[in-house]
Amino acid sequence: MTKRAALLPFVLFFFLLAKGQNIPDSVRKTDTLAASVKAPADTSVAPVIRKTVRIRPDTPVVYHTDSLRFSAKRTTDFSRLPVAWMVILESQPYFNFTGKALHVTSERYEPESRDLTFYLLVALLFYFALVRFFFGKYLGNLMTLFFRASMRQAQLREQVIQAPFPSLLLNILFIINGGLYTSFLLKYFHYGSDNAYWIHFFYCSGLLAALYLLKFLVLRLVGWIFNINRAAETYLFVVFMTNKIIGVFLLPFLVLVSFAGPFLTDVSVTLSVIMIVIFYLYRFVSSYSALHKEIKISGLQFILYLCAFEIAPLILIYKVLVSYLEKAY
Repeated sequence: MTKRAALLPFVLFFFLLAKGQNIPDSVRKTDTLAASVKAPADTSVAPVIRKTVRIRPDTPVVYHTDSLRFSAKRTTDFSRLPVAWMVILESQPYFNFTGKALHVTSERYEPESRDLTFYLLVALLFYFALVRFFFGKYLGNLMTLFFRASMRQAQLREQVIQAPFPSLLLNILFIINGGLYTSFLLKYFHYGSDNAYWIHFFYCSGLLAALYLLKFLVLRLVGWIFNINRAAETYLFVVFMTNKIIGVFLLPFLVLVSFAGPFLTDVSVTLSVIMIVIFYLYRFVSSYSALHKEIKISGLQFILYLCAFEIAPLILIYKVLVSYLEKAY
């Protein structure tokens, strides 16, 4: 009887081991994860149950979230935060947060590049420097003759006439500077498109060259027909001498109007236009004094000539050019 009583616990143990599903919950080992989590020292922060999974109806397994994500100072009433945000957004006077969305179409910003203008102006300055270096005496005589700073007018005039090559170089400078300045005036007064600046430059330069070439041919023809070659040559000399001086004086104004600010650009345009008007008035007065000595023409006849052959073609060209730009752009 004593031996049977000693073996009874072993038999019971193996029987329960074979029938493990019948082991009561009190014998089962509890979940080590749940047992290892201890309550924090601050009783105001308690573990939050996110999910409960039951293996058996009477055995809950608890998963705890990270307690560092929660703070004791954080409010638990989260329903008021969005309302507070909306109140703040609605109180903004400059932003329409709560209104309907507005669809605004905007063009892509393309910064204006002035590199080509810069290189062209550098080339023009270098071109004038070469003329000044190799033909300094010619340029000095031209300036002296234009401003009448010497009494040797006839001698200086003969020296200037006998140098055709530097005269041609300065005429080319006038054509380029005049075309560039005219194209800038078209852009400044908003005629045509800003993107067609260089097209305007080529058109204006070509038109200026054609205009003075035609004037040269017509005056030479008129002088030959009416046997007033000397008067025609004198008038042509005054005209092209004024053009050369204008071409030289336009260089600094071209630099200013191309790269200066708005205020300085306005001042430069105004001064340059006044300067050109003064030069042309000086040309008319000088031409009349020279022609009056050659062919004895009266003031009324000279005014009629200016209206017919100087002012009327310019007004006609201006009208045609403006009409073309308005239709094209």
